[in-house]
Amino acid sequence: MLGDKLGPERVGGSLFRGDSHPVELVVLSFAGEGTGRLNPVFLRVCNSMFCAYDPALSWEHNCIRGPQFYGADPVVPSVPLKRFLGLPVRSRFGIAAGILPNSTWLLPYARRGFDLLTWKTVRSRARACYPLPNWVLVDDGGRGDGPVTVVDPWQGDPRDVSSAVCFGMPSFSPVQWRADMRWAAGQLLEGQLMIVSVVASPEPDWSVEQIADDFALCAGWAVESGAGAIEANLSCPNVCSAEGSLYCDVLSSVRVVQRIRAAIGEVPLLLKLGVFPADELMVEFLRAVNGLANGVTLVNCVTREVLRGDGVPVFGEGYRRAGVLGRSIHRSTVSTVGRVREVIMRDGLSLELAAVGGVSRVCDAEALFAAGADAVLCGSSPAFLPGLAVEMKQAHPEW
Repeated sequence: MLGDKLGPERVGGSLFRGDSHPVELVVLSFAGEGTGRLNPVFLRVCNSMFCAYDPALSWEHNCIRGPQFYGADPVVPSVPLKRFLGLPVRSRFGIAAGILPNSTWLLPYARRGFDLLTWKTVRSRARACYPLPNWVLVDDGGRGDGPVTVVDPWQGDPRDVSSAVCFGMPSFSPVQWRADMRWAAGQLLEGQLMIVSVVASPEPDWSVEQIADDFALCAGWAVESGAGAIEANLSCPNVCSAEGSLYCDVLSSVRVVQRIRAAIGEVPLLLKLGVFPADELMVEFLRAVNGLANGVTLVNCVTREVLRGDGVPVFGEGYRRAGVLGRSIHRSTVSTVGRVREVIMRDGLSLELAAVGGVSRVCDAEALFAAGADAVLCGSSPAFLPGLAVEMKQAHPEW
């Protein structure tokens, strides 16, 4: 059962921050009611808007302290089992790779009714997070493209939040994440699926074969550690190396997927994708991976300039363009999901579709399911709206 483990548990090894000072990872488990509750010292509130993640603190600090919630865990409605990726699941609603970097984050959200739980992208070696800031709230001015502007503090409805992120896909060392993952897998309830996102960590001179081998190594380790499904992250807008836009190279993507499939056997495999520069490339990609992967996850942010009010890039000149998520990408995500579903149906592909993008209301998920999604995942909204899964189950127990 969730929360049966008592007290803090230390997982060996250390994570090196940007200053090369080791920081031991303490994985905090939860011991029933009253643990992991709101700590007013750490809580970040912008004009009464709650956020479980404190963007003023480092990623490492947030990982250790875990999400900060108001009040007691909610009563999660009982709903019948469904199927996703051929597996029985309590609901086809959950959290995308992002805010669940370890068991300290994953298990409290599992308790709050999120059933598809994607462990934030892990690597075959430790990778430090980029310097602060990593996460800012933004205003897109009602435009579908062009720069977005940082807003601080936010003064609107948290369901209308858009934000920009620039973390650089940090990762704890395999010694740490494998042990933590193995323990977390045993704490989930029937019908909850732990999806583990993996990525390669290529050197500048690596070949496609080496990148594929590194993806496969991580995926194999994740399966050994209890992953119910694997997500290969072929798209990240905030890294400059080869793994960040791999999905745009169809032949290389196929080689990576082949190696992962060989490493994980029959375990379900999702591919995380960004926005394709052209529909023709999207069609070519989907046809090429059909039969190797079980499905795709999209959209992984939309890349836009992220500027302060004075026009200075908030993440630095090297990351003038960064990943934007939340309300501003919802409409385009619905359109993309519809086009992908059309290709899947027209060409008789066997791919399932997990949709991500701007889901903060029941009607947002309704739009994505209507467009053809098999499952709907949230990116940033559970940090602001931790009761969202309960809302979804109350409104649509059939999801």
